Amino acid sequence: MLHHSLAALLLRDQVIPEDKLQTCSDYAWESKLPFTYCAVDRKLLTSAELAKYCFEHTNCPWLDLDAFNTDLIPEEFINERLIRKNHAVPLYKRGHMLYVAVSDPTRIETLDEFQFRTRLQTEAVLVDELKLQRLIDKVLANENSMLGVTEEDEQQLRGIDAIDEIQKDTGSVDVDAKNDAPVVIYINKLLLDAIKRGASDLHFEPYEQEYRIRFRIDGVLVEIARPPVQLAARIAARLKVMSQLDIAERRLPQDGRIKLKLSKHKAIDFRVSTLPTLYGEKIVMRILDAQAAMIGIESLGYEPDQQKLYEDVLDRPQGMILVTGPTGSGKTVSLYTGLNILNTPERNISTAEDPVEINLPGINQVQINVKAGLTFADALRSFLRQDPDVVMVGEIRDLETAEIAIKAAQTGHLVLSTLHTNSAAETLTRLMNMGVPAYNIAGSVSLIIAQRLARRLCNVCKEPQEIPADELLRQGYSQAEIDTGMTIFKAVGCDQCTNGYKGRTGIYEVMPITDNIQDLIMTGASSLTIAKQAHKDGISSLRHSALLKVAKGIISLVEANRVTTF
Repeated sequence: MLHHSLAALLLRDQVIPEDKLQTCSDYAWESKLPFTYCAVDRKLLTSAELAKYCFEHTNCPWLDLDAFNTDLIPEEFINERLIRKNHAVPLYKRGHMLYVAVSDPTRIETLDEFQFRTRLQTEAVLVDELKLQRLIDKVLANENSMLGVTEEDEQQLRGIDAIDEIQKDTGSVDVDAKNDAPVVIYINKLLLDAIKRGASDLHFEPYEQEYRIRFRIDGVLVEIARPPVQLAARIAARLKVMSQLDIAERRLPQDGRIKLKLSKHKAIDFRVSTLPTLYGEKIVMRILDAQAAMIGIESLGYEPDQQKLYEDVLDRPQGMILVTGPTGSGKTVSLYTGLNILNTPERNISTAEDPVEINLPGINQVQINVKAGLTFADALRSFLRQDPDVVMVGEIRDLETAEIAIKAAQTGHLVLSTLHTNSAAETLTRLMNMGVPAYNIAGSVSLIIAQRLARRLCNVCKEPQEIPADELLRQGYSQAEIDTGMTIFKAVGCDQCTNGYKGRTGIYEVMPITDNIQDLIMTGASSLTIAKQAHKDGISSLRHSALLKVAKGIISLVEANRVTTF
């Protein structure tokens, strides 16, 4: 029995002996190779003779690929798996018709699959088998080179993939994103590079004439690559497949998660957010580093007195600790570090988060789902019925959540949470403006930590910088500090760092709620009045904490000015 229609035609017309045709057909079937490739390879016919026979016995138009301009090939339909599986190449598109180069026009399933994948009408164009092979190699080699994917990359990165990857409804997606080999390898390489370079976020941004990929390294966005803009849809589709998102939905934002398996015992989590823009979907990925909460409080950058204040309040059985700062300032790591200190078998710890960024064994973590009716307030109410010792609320966003959190802090629980304010003093006035009674704030809040993240100077290349004394006074240093003869360093840049910086450190304002500050809260004092009292009580402001790190040679004065104001 012959397995191929073309082999049956050749037998019918007695072009090739039956025994040779049968052997060739069996081999092609078992090895999953194209029959035309095997027939030419075994010298049953030359590629020219085979092309001539197909042209005379089918109604398929013929094209000499030597005279074809390969620039006409529509790159958005180049898919390695699709091309190699069908031994065919999309040549050009005219309106809703896609013309596909084939050496075996009897394989109707080839056109059917291209039509299904591209959502276009398809028509076969007959070409010489050997020339088709060369075109396939050229097209796929071009795509790999466009993305900077080498053979070595393919060998190293093919084993890396998303765990539990499930492709959902493909709708009208142009390509099979899950098996689009060059794009798969390219994205794996990008993700690995981001991890190696210590990036916190990856940005995939489509524009009208270009496509840009940036990493956020040490808090600053750095452009990494500009792949061809025509690959934007395929890159987005691949990332959405990995995130288990609906790749057919391109009009609404979506949120997902990737667990990237690097080896048998190591995996990295990514939080994924898509946003429809004018020229396609912008995708931002946050790298979730579970080890960040395990590094210990000593490594976060607290001054000794600040660390002691934080640890003392963590030792209390009740009260509220609030961490404040803008997005990306390290609030989550500060909270998780505190939770990790509290995470002992004697304590029942529950957290309500949106989203859950770091998984900590021994802690009951709840993912907020507003669409399903599970809000921060609902989770908090449930926690209070679960015999908790420590409660963490990802963010206090409204009065209801604030009131329940304060109630928990007043009834024998230690509560940790975050707020988006610029300083510790402003956190108190923010709670008042939300409608929380002053006496509840004064009686429940124990400690407020305002923080920023600043880039550390590279110890290999940093250099001393001469700054006039009057400028140092203007920046906020006292004359006594200047008289100590401190050395201020500047960023230079070398092959060990990024523009003179390597890693980040925290800058903190740790403000305990003292009796004096409680009195001010009860009188409804402004944040400015509270900040002045905190200064009298010996609390270092964010600006002063940053200047201390400049004087120690940890950060540059330029960086201190970037993250704090004076």
